[in-house]
Amino acid sequence: MEELKKMLKLEIDALENELRVELPREIQKARLHGDLSENAEYHAAKERQGMVNARLGQLRARLRELSMVDLTRLPRDRVGLGSTVLVMDNTKDEEMTYKLVTSEEADVAKGLISTSSPIGKALVNKKVGDTVIVQIPGGAREMEILRLSTIHDAPL
Repeated sequence: MEELKKMLKLEIDALENELRVELPREIQKARLHGDLSENAEYHAAKERQGMVNARLGQLRARLRELSMVDLTRLPRDRVGLGSTVLVMDNTKDEEMTYKLVTSEEADVAKGLISTSSPIGKALVNKKVGDTVIVQIPGGAREMEILRLSTIHDAPL
């Protein structure tokens, strides 16, 4: 979680620099070219300025949300954010390991799934021994939780 916060802060810093330093310089340079109504550089810089402002708003809101996550309130005996879960995919008859992360950190190829993904949603608040039915685009899959390591434990 701290790594994600650091990554968001770095992106915010870079965008703030672009917004406060680079874009005003580009806009000023474009203004020097004269007629603004037909000045493509000016319009492109102004459009980029709007996009940077919007992205900054999204990043700041996400950082606020992450700052409010109280890790001490995450369950110790159930699947939650930061949990690593070993499941038996009964439909495919194979074991799979997933780590539940935020949507920004998700990388299915590495077994990092979002708590808001279909599998993540199905696993959240479940215990070892529970069986869940997951509706995914490829159809329904039945999974049994074999082992669980929460954010409070050492990893599996």
